[in-house]
Amino acid sequence: MRFKKEFHDGVEYRFDPLSNHQSRINPARAGRIMQSAFSGDPSREWITSTGPACPFCPGKIGEATPCFPPELCSEGRMQSGDACIFPNLNPFSRYHAVATLSPEHFLAIDQFEETLLINNLTMSRDYFLTVFRHDSGARYPVYLWNYLPPSAGSIIHPHVQLMVEHVPLPELRRIISKSSTYFRRRGTNYWDALLKAEKSCGERYIGEMRGISIIASYAPRGFREVTLVVNGVSSFAGLSDVQIAPLARCLSTVLKGYKSMGVGSFNVVSYSSAMDDELPYFTLHFKVISRPYPRGIYTNDSGPFERFYDVWVIDTLPELVAQTLKNFFDRYL
Repeated sequence: MRFKKEFHDGVEYRFDPLSNHQSRINPARAGRIMQSAFSGDPSREWITSTGPACPFCPGKIGEATPCFPPELCSEGRMQSGDACIFPNLNPFSRYHAVATLSPEHFLAIDQFEETLLINNLTMSRDYFLTVFRHDSGARYPVYLWNYLPPSAGSIIHPHVQLMVEHVPLPELRRIISKSSTYFRRRGTNYWDALLKAEKSCGERYIGEMRGISIIASYAPRGFREVTLVVNGVSSFAGLSDVQIAPLARCLSTVLKGYKSMGVGSFNVVSYSSAMDDELPYFTLHFKVISRPYPRGIYTNDSGPFERFYDVWVIDTLPELVAQTLKNFFDRYL
C-alpha cells in the first residue's frame, strides 16, 4: 500500500493509493483571511422562515409530494414511522426518490441519533430492492445526503436522495475497475489491504464497530473527509439489519464529532456494487465530508481546481481529523 506524497513550498501533494487522484493540503489556509467570517447560529431564522411552506413537514407532505406508480408502490409512498419515501419532483435519475428522516423541519448535525439513521438506512435498502425487483436492469443503488444549502441541499428539512442506476456512475466505475485490477495483481481485496495498512500506521485509523471501519481519507476530496467501510459486503442491497445498526451509530458519531469542529453542513455518499453482484474485490463504503458553515455569505470549499482539474485543495490534515474523531468514537462506541 503506497501512501505517496510530495512537498512543494509547504504544500503536501497527496495521491490516493487506489485512484491516484491528487489532493493538495496546506493547513495554513485554514487561518487565511476570509471576509465572509461568521459567528452565530442562523438555524433559528431558517426554521422560522422556511418551516411554514416546507413540503416535507407533517400536514403538507401528503399534498405537496408526488406518489410512486402503483406497480412500484401500491400505497403511493413508502412509510415507516415518521419517515417517508416518495419520488423526487425534479429528478435527475430514472428512479430518483427522496427519503425524509424526521418530522422535524431542522436538526443540528449532532441530533441525528442512531434510531433515525437505522430507520433511514433500512428504508433506503428496501427501496433499492423494490426498484430492482420491478426493473432488474436498475442495479446500482446510490445514497446521497446533502444537508443544508452549503452541501447543495435545496430544502432544509432533513432528507436523503435515493437513486437506482442502470450503469455505475463514472467515479464508481473507475473505483470498481481499479479495485478489480488491484485484486487481480495482488490477490487481495484493496479495501481489506487499506484498512490493514491504516490500522498498522495508526495516524488516520479512527475505529471499528461490529464490522464497520472508519478512517480519515489519506487524499481527501473534501474537507474533514471520513471513509466508513462495511466489511464483508459490496452492495448496499446486501446490508443486513445487523450491519445497519453499527453503520448508523458510526455515522451519528461522525456527525457529533463534526459538530465539535464547528461544522454545520455535510454530504454523505455511498459507493456500492450492483445489487445482484457481490464482488470479492470491492467493498461497500461511504464518504462523509464537511461543508462550510451555513450563513448568508460564505467562502465555498470547492473551486475551479476541483471542478475543472480534479485536484482537491484541502486545509485540514486527515491525521488531525482522525485525532479529533477518535475521541468521539472512544466516548460513543
